[in-house]
Amino acid sequence: MAVTVLMFVAAPQARADDRDKCRHAIEKAEARLDDAIHHHGERSHEAEDRRRDLNAERQRCWDRYHQWWNGREHRWETEQNWEGHP
Repeated sequence: MAVTVLMFVAAPQARADDRDKCRHAIEKAEARLDDAIHHHGERSHEAEDRRRDLNAERQRCWDRYHQWWNGREHRWETEQNWEGHP
């Protein structure tokens, strides 16, 4: 009985921890994009590469949680609409 209760208590915490890792990965990718834009320009090859990396992180989160972290607005998005976001 106690094991069953622990499973239900631990499962939401594990999901929150995993989602937090996803959020952190997106935030790092956003920071790398910002850095590339700052050093090389908005439409540079480096910035385009970082945009692809950021979108790949967003896709990984979407595939796993059907959400993606919007670091600019500090919230989870529930629609797959990151194309209009930097």
